Amino acid sequence: MRAITYDRYGGSDVLQLTDQPEPTVAPDSVLVRVRAAGVNPVDWKLRAGYLDGLLDVQFPVVPGWDVAGVVERVGLDVPELAVGDEVYGYARKDWVHGGTFAELVAAPVRTLARKPASLTFEEAAAVPLAGLTAYQSIERVGVAAGATVLVHAAAGGVGQFAVQILRARGARVVGTASERNHAYLRGLGVEPVTYGDGLVERVRALAPDGVDVVLDYGTDDLVTTTRALLADGGTVASITDVAARDELGGHHVWVRPSTADLDALARLIDDGAVKVDVARVFDLTETAAAHDLVAEGHVRGKVVVRV
Repeated sequence: MRAITYDRYGGSDVLQLTDQPEPTVAPDSVLVRVRAAGVNPVDWKLRAGYLDGLLDVQFPVVPGWDVAGVVERVGLDVPELAVGDEVYGYARKDWVHGGTFAELVAAPVRTLARKPASLTFEEAAAVPLAGLTAYQSIERVGVAAGATVLVHAAAGGVGQFAVQILRARGARVVGTASERNHAYLRGLGVEPVTYGDGLVERVRALAPDGVDVVLDYGTDDLVTTTRALLADGGTVASITDVAARDELGGHHVWVRPSTADLDALARLIDDGAVKVDVARVFDLTETAAAHDLVAEGHVRGKVVVRV
């Protein structure tokens, strides 16, 4: 099968299109014919070696965790799925090796769910990691209807899912973003504020009594702003800063594969509560360019590779 691989850490130039053996399908896994794979910041960070020591790596690596495709073969103990099912998932395993930027991927059934019927494969591949991160961080803090939530990096890959899930739950959402993304956020029902100097005052102007929840998907000043803005009894969760847990008494969230959570996201999407914004689709041979675009950090919406 054709796959993108790298046999050493480095820049996007280490990515090569190679021929690889068909993956072995474990008893609790399925073989997925990949139609599209989502690109996330963790992909280029892993490739660059920044997470060495956190996850076991086996070279050559086929990168990628987000997938959308069709079940081609099922393992010996997978009653949940059948050949021909359209699936999507966050196919993260216990080591980094056989990823989703390939024609075929063997994925544990616990990492997959049926694809949202309303989405294309490219759109579905944009959802799993970012969508699950948003969903699980919201579940962790337990946002109720009527709560006021401050979302940092609200227009980013995770933030845009989070604000829509929050609005579907009846929360009021204040979101930090650059000026160029304010109109986009207003369209999602968010009250946008510009990050940077004066943020506390800008948020206080909208929420004089403070906010009930802070969700951090990217900010340089989490501790100071949270202490200034979080109402009594409120809580905070971050995917980037362990200080949310260690200094603020909240939560640090590392996303987990979950069929149940993917099913919940699919219902929200098919019900029209959550829209998927795909910024650009690359071909498999252009994976290096897709990595570079995501690494720039300025793209709104998700980047996807079509296989």
